[in-house]
This record gives sequence, C-alpha cells and structure tokens, in this order.
Amino acid sequence: MELNSPPSRLLLVCADNHLSQRMGQDLQAAGYDPVIATTEKECHLACAEWQPALIIMDRYLGRLNSMELCQRLRQQGISLPILLMLESDRLEDRVAVLESGADDYLLLPYSPKPFLQMIQLYLKPPVSKSEVLRFDDLTLDLLTRRAERNGRTIDLTMKEYELLKFLMEHPREVLTREQILENVWGYDFLGESNVIEVYIRYLRLKIEPDGEKRLIHTVRGVGYVLREA
Repeated sequence: MELNSPPSRLLLVCADNHLSQRMGQDLQAAGYDPVIATTEKECHLACAEWQPALIIMDRYLGRLNSMELCQRLRQQGISLPILLMLESDRLEDRVAVLESGADDYLLLPYSPKPFLQMIQLYLKPPVSKSEVLRFDDLTLDLLTRRAERNGRTIDLTMKEYELLKFLMEHPREVLTREQILENVWGYDFLGESNVIEVYIRYLRLKIEPDGEKRLIHTVRGVGYVLREA
C-alpha cells in the first residue's frame, strides 16, 4: 500500500461483537478502514454509502446466513470480492460458498495472519498498464477486470475473472483441473471437488448466454480448453 494512498475501506458483516471488534482492530492496525455492519439492512446501506473495496461476512447473521446474503448482493450486481467465514472446510461447505457467489472463505477460529494475507491477495492492485486479452469475439480488460463479447459488457467476480484470465492466457491448450486449482485458487482442495465445474458454469452463463457460440469446452476426464467450436 502506497504511503500517501487512502486506506482501502472494507465492510465487515458480523453479528458477533467480540469477533467484529477484534477483526476491526487488526484491519485498522494493518492500514485498512473497516466498516462494521451487523444486519442485512446495515450491509446494504454500507455498500451504497461507503462503497467498500471488499466484503467479509460471518456465517450467521441472525435468521439470514451469509450465503443467502451473498446471493442477494450478486443478484443486485455487486461484483466486488466477497469472503465468507466458515467453521469447517468440509467439501459441501466449500462448494456451497462458491455456489453462493462468494470468491473465497476464511476458516474459523479467527487467526489474524492468514486473514490479513487473504485480504492483501484480494486487494492486490490490477496491472498498471492497459492490457487486453483477446480470443475470437471475447475480450478481457486486465485493468478493469471486465470481459466483453459482441459489444456486451460482462461483469465478473474476482474468481471468475482469474479463471477466465487463466483460460485466455492459454488458448487452445487443454488445462487440467490440477493446473486450474493451482493457478487460480493457489491451493489444492482435498478430495473430489466440483469447485471448478461450478465456476465454469458461471462463466458459461455470462459469456455464452442465449445460445451464443461456445468457447469454453470440457475435455472429459481431463479439464477444460478455450477454443473455437
């Protein structure tokens, strides 16, 4: 973070006062500007008023859980990074996080070091120069992190962007699931996981709607490839 740059404003959605205060203090000490919301209503107001760079959500928010709230935010067009806090990293929990539209998860109990490392990862500034990846009629702007196809702008979440970027950096090359996990997520999921399938489906819905020509192809038993039909 540059010395003269304003601190990144982060929205912490958490009904646990002890946890939110502890996390807020750690964020402030690390040079961030945390805003705390304890309900869905406060979350929506904070998003509109404070325009945070990233949202962190506790799993439970009264009657509403964070995955439901995340889905509602995505449906409203909010594409900034969203991280959810989980009490376990069972396969079904990890997949549910991704199905909700969140970019990643933080495992409880809370630990400041991995928490701040993940924040830094997701707030990493984009490339300083304008660069556009192109494949067929699809373009990806590495500065704005937006895709465009046939004049239609496509908003992407952080993980959708990273996945599409990796595919477009290796056109016509069959990429294994292991390669995708390593390069997009940076770590391996234990056991069988359909995390990649979930995100491929999201990308296809955005990039190939209404019968548009397919660009992302499945290589059964191996992985995926970006190529012409």
